[in-house]
Amino acid sequence: AGTVPRRRPPRSDMGRGLSLLLLPLALLAAPVRAEGGTAAAAEVQIEVLHLPEACSPKSKKGDLLNAHYDGFLASDGSKFYCSRTQNEGHPKWFVLGVGQVIKGLDIAMMNMCPGEKRKVTIPPSLAYGQQGYAQGKIPPNATLIFEIELYAVNKGPRSVEAFNQIDKDGDKKLSELEISQYLKEEFARDGKKRHPSAHDEILADIFKKNDHDRDGFISAKEYNVYQHDEL
Repeated sequence: AGTVPRRRPPRSDMGRGLSLLLLPLALLAAPVRAEGGTAAAAEVQIEVLHLPEACSPKSKKGDLLNAHYDGFLASDGSKFYCSRTQNEGHPKWFVLGVGQVIKGLDIAMMNMCPGEKRKVTIPPSLAYGQQGYAQGKIPPNATLIFEIELYAVNKGPRSVEAFNQIDKDGDKKLSELEISQYLKEEFARDGKKRHPSAHDEILADIFKKNDHDRDGFISAKEYNVYQHDEL
């Protein structure tokens, strides 16, 4: 497969991506998780296809990334995923290092700069493991290859700063009212037309996926503020 042509993401997508931050991505979210840190990272093979002269900021855990990526099976080179055929061809927004993509991609896209292109090879243990992913046409024990082009690196939503920004009353938990207000602000910021029901549907989905103890609040732990961060 050839190098992915560069394209700048439409600015109008930024707000949409931000408004959906608390929702895990369905496609490319791994059903398995690999154990180990440094050892696991060594298993991901990274080939830099293009490195821009200006390389700042470099991506880190918790950053909000905007990228295009194509996925191939290493066994026969067949393509199983192309971000350009999803969401009207817009680059994907996701938070790095929180499990919104498979573990191998979380590892492969660390310390990457805007404009950089990489080809990465990910073993089954850091992808879909022994069970594979039938819906994505990925067989069991499949080694995956991704060609990635990173467009933007922004401060992510799961940081302490973002949590405190949403937590208006400072009680260290996010209420339905606080999340609702956050969504309204993000919708207003991007100015994109939406169906009137979109706000309520997204709000309900956020609590369904993040309020694990069903107490009506999203705690810092449920929000996935990182262990090294302090609230």
